[in-house]
Amino acid sequence: MSAPAPSPLAIVDAEPLPRQEEVLTDAALAFVAELHRLFTPRRDELLARRAERRAEIARTSTLDFLPETARIREDDSWRVAPAPAALNDRRVEITGPTDRKMTINALNSGAKVWLADFEDASAPTWENVVLGQLNLIDAYTRNIDFTDPRSGKSYALKDADQLATVVMRPRGWHLEERHLKFDGRAVPGALVDFGLYFFHNAKRLIELGKGPYFYLPKTESHLEARLWNDIFVFAQDYVGIPQGTVRATVLIETITAAYEMEEILYELRDHASGLNAGRWDYLFSIVKNFRDGGAKFVLPDRNAVTMTAPFMRAYTELLVRTCHKRGAHAIGGMAAFIPSRRDAEVNKVAFEKVKNDKDREAGDGFDGSWVAHPDLVPIAMESFDKVLGDKPNQKDRLREDVDVKAEDLIAIDSLDAKPTFEGLRNAVQVGTRYIEAWLRGLGAVAIFNLMEDAATAEISRSQIWQWINAGVVFENGEKATADLVRTVAAEELGKIREEIGAEAFEAGNWQQAHDLLLQVSLDADYADFLTLPAYEQLAG
Repeated sequence: MSAPAPSPLAIVDAEPLPRQEEVLTDAALAFVAELHRLFTPRRDELLARRAERRAEIARTSTLDFLPETARIREDDSWRVAPAPAALNDRRVEITGPTDRKMTINALNSGAKVWLADFEDASAPTWENVVLGQLNLIDAYTRNIDFTDPRSGKSYALKDADQLATVVMRPRGWHLEERHLKFDGRAVPGALVDFGLYFFHNAKRLIELGKGPYFYLPKTESHLEARLWNDIFVFAQDYVGIPQGTVRATVLIETITAAYEMEEILYELRDHASGLNAGRWDYLFSIVKNFRDGGAKFVLPDRNAVTMTAPFMRAYTELLVRTCHKRGAHAIGGMAAFIPSRRDAEVNKVAFEKVKNDKDREAGDGFDGSWVAHPDLVPIAMESFDKVLGDKPNQKDRLREDVDVKAEDLIAIDSLDAKPTFEGLRNAVQVGTRYIEAWLRGLGAVAIFNLMEDAATAEISRSQIWQWINAGVVFENGEKATADLVRTVAAEELGKIREEIGAEAFEAGNWQQAHDLLLQVSLDADYADFLTLPAYEQLAG
């Protein structure tokens, strides 16, 4: 057999990494190049369509279910493909980046599924992109045991039947991979992440009794789901595996996608596995799309917007009903708490909140839910065990009692809470701390006992932007202005310097993070995604 032709992709401005040749093979890069050639033009059109739709929302301040796809919603006959055995029971899923330690701990966690994250929990340094792929290859070949050089602790995988099933999340459509170029143009990060993972692991996963399973982030329309479906069809033919081997779970984490849940499942029906309710990105999307819609769309402090808020209940209950009507899994939201090693009282209060949240989701009909830490797996598992028993899911609960109208999903003013000055301070604190870590290459960051990812920073800076532009007056009488935000940001930066010491402060990216937060919070021209200007400043 002749050697594969050199890939037309160029690797640019990238320091060589150990064992990168195992990931960046000519054959794998040729596959990514073909994905780029065939599908990037449609991706570009769909990004342009997002901008057009956002302009329409700005003009009308409303959304509705699509009249042109009513026949899909009204046709009760279609279902998504049956779940493969490895994805039939998803009662607890753990999320996290694909560094070596996390890979082992997540697979060993006792969760049914691990969301192996190349998106919001991973800052897209070249090292994270390539070595994350290598860690997954090593996990599937059981070549991943290692000893932490700092702690001396050894990590090894449990037996295969005790490991979580991997569902991999590539980057969203808006992000580029600047280190891989085709004719001088960067390849979309989504195609790099999907392509490398699929090419190296699809057949291997089938041999392990599983398959290439994916979470699809930031989807805004059924047309974007159609693009992914076409990519799956092409990819399966390219490597020679049966059509329908791929399974995709779509995150309903944009307000526009909430109006197209059935259509998204329909477009992916031969490859669909379910939908997920992603809380922070969903709120970020509401602010982004309705940011100039006036007082009725102003969100209060992010921690005041619980999943019991009427418009959030409408969203989650519609998701469960939609999924079960079409034979798909409904997966609930994140429990982001990180247990404290020092404060048992903090743990007690937080564990009770997690339990209540998971009890509610299981009671509402969800088939599973997310946690961010292994210690939360047993808590979530107990909530779903009580409802499911020996059943793998509760897709037989059709929730025909749910009747959600278009206006219910955007009834933001149904929430009896207002923005507070402490909410502003928290947004500045969390945004600064997260961005600083992201610029160091960390996408999943522990802040104030919560595991935060990029969605956290997005909702933080978006709320600051919205409150200023809506002229919000806080309970202390102060008005949200750019000058007030600058004052608070300077105060918080000073507190961080005092907290960690001058040496650690200077060694970090604190001033840079502060400046970037203010840029995306105060600029009149609202940036669609914080990660776009942040990526320009990301080293590596």
